[in-house]
Amino acid sequence: MEHDFWRERWELGQTGWHQDEAHATLVDRWPEFGVASDATVFVPLCGSSIDMAWLANHGHRVIGTELSDIAIREFFDAVGLEPSVRPAGDFTVFSAGPYELWRGDHFALGADALDDVVAVYDRASLVALPTEARRRYADHLAEVLPGGARSFLVTFVYDQSRMDGPPFSVTGREVEELFGDHFEVTKVADDDVTDRNAGLVARGAARVHEELHHLRRLP
Repeated sequence: MEHDFWRERWELGQTGWHQDEAHATLVDRWPEFGVASDATVFVPLCGSSIDMAWLANHGHRVIGTELSDIAIREFFDAVGLEPSVRPAGDFTVFSAGPYELWRGDHFALGADALDDVVAVYDRASLVALPTEARRRYADHLAEVLPGGARSFLVTFVYDQSRMDGPPFSVTGREVEELFGDHFEVTKVADDDVTDRNAGLVARGAARVHEELHHLRRLP
């Protein structure tokens, strides 16, 4: 999926992945993740996710990457902040309050932007990417995250012969294959969330499971 695909989705308002409330798994399971309340959290491919506001409301500084100006402006409008804007290499950085959102190609982000990141929150990033891009995504995170950084990774699992993504089905086995060389991977939960995903069911997914994985970047 090329950049133009995602920009067009935002321009047309075709953002079915967006939620009006913080994701239930974040609310229910983040406290047990053990991240200090004042830690910096990285949200890759962040869109205008209200999950960032939930994290900030719980004390975290939030850094995000996003391609679309529309998404970033929508987020700051939603939280009632007017961001300052500055160039940073190939990116434009929008900052206000606890938020710093980098508009540009996620894969161009360098480790220097994330040197104080303690945790990653990924609800809709890995599952948004087709197979070949998921490997690039995992390798890039291994390159830019400091040792010891952890990731709160949420994936969907469903019969992809009945429905194609995005969001794509990403099994626990694939998570281990993608991240296992550079991260300690622990599967924490596997829940049937079919009743919470009417949109995916309408597209053909007969049964939808959500898996939660905790990853820790090895030194």
